[in-house]
Amino acid sequence: MGLLDGLRAVLGLRAESDARRDADPDDLFGMSTAYITMQTDLRYDSADVGALCFSGVDSGSFHDAVDEVEAILEAGREETGTDFSVTSDDHGYHWVVLEDDDPEDLITSMHFAADTFIEHGYGSRLLAAVFAYTHRDGPAYWIYSFRRGRYYPFAPRSGRERDSSAEFKLEATLDGELEIEREKEYWYPLWPSERGTHPWE
Repeated sequence: MGLLDGLRAVLGLRAESDARRDADPDDLFGMSTAYITMQTDLRYDSADVGALCFSGVDSGSFHDAVDEVEAILEAGREETGTDFSVTSDDHGYHWVVLEDDDPEDLITSMHFAADTFIEHGYGSRLLAAVFAYTHRDGPAYWIYSFRRGRYYPFAPRSGRERDSSAEFKLEATLDGELEIEREKEYWYPLWPSERGTHPWE
């Protein structure tokens, strides 16, 4: 199974068949307390960046939904200071990338973007929300699967290796604060391209 097929299976088609419920962007507000625990208990700092991953569809109404997401984020930029861009990766997936040094504003902007897709009837196109953190031992991400309604940790290392010890420690510390995905087969790694640093690059 290739990377594209794996992402589609774990965050998309297979997750949809095993979906617990419809996508709920309110779940993203769980990060509003989790980022504090990450910093105080584990010494992980917010990387001031996160992203919303979605799959596209060739229809005018879907393009209108993406345009409205951009318009809402543009309107909120002055108030929240959240910068954003809409990009595509090497595998054909689309990302709303958000940057803000205030984690609360970052989470709120992510929620606005996700909620707009759902209001337009495209909640099924949402795949994941990704929150980035930095640590002396290496980066880490919390990935929220919209299809599963659960979070899981991802701690990538050089050579496309994962720091399983860091991931299990993140799971143990945030369990109860975030809705953690119990089935490890859904802890899919979102590797960046060879030129990138983050999963959306």
